[in-house]
Amino acid sequence: MSVTWGRTKIRLVLGDITDQSADAVVNAANSSLMGGGGVDGAIHRRGGPIILEECRRIRQEDWPDGLPPGKAVITRGGSLKATHVIHTVGPVWLGGRNGEPMILAECYSNSLRIAVQNRVRRVAFPSISTGAYGYPVREASRVALEAVKSYIEGNGAPEEVTFVLYSENDFKSYAEALEELE
Repeated sequence: MSVTWGRTKIRLVLGDITDQSADAVVNAANSSLMGGGGVDGAIHRRGGPIILEECRRIRQEDWPDGLPPGKAVITRGGSLKATHVIHTVGPVWLGGRNGEPMILAECYSNSLRIAVQNRVRRVAFPSISTGAYGYPVREASRVALEAVKSYIEGNGAPEEVTFVLYSENDFKSYAEALEELE
């Protein structure tokens, strides 16, 4: 499924983020940047030691207390098909009344800002915070797509933004949210 917003093609695909040939994939990281479970662990395992080395450097030089939710940083992609990995920390779902939607939107806009700064033409996002962090997929899909659309309208963006959804249920939620935005 795809649409075009401005000059940016928006795609939804069912698949594995670590298999994407985008210029950059986005990692739903934890604040330590040292890998973990879910998308974070998969990207670190598949990408190899270069990603971990660069994350260690970022922690030492820029974020000694860990990357705060909503912020984003970039590393090389190591052994991934993608040239770069943009790491962002999503919010833990606490019911939606603790700033979670705003922080989740910042994950997407800050990731796109870093992508544009690094001349990334094609970026692939997972569904941030909807795994272990418990953000309901339906709500997260709306926030994600609205944040990306808002960023594109205000700043321009990469040529292509792909949402890589790991399950049929996630794909369906994002497809419904995308139709509502059209």
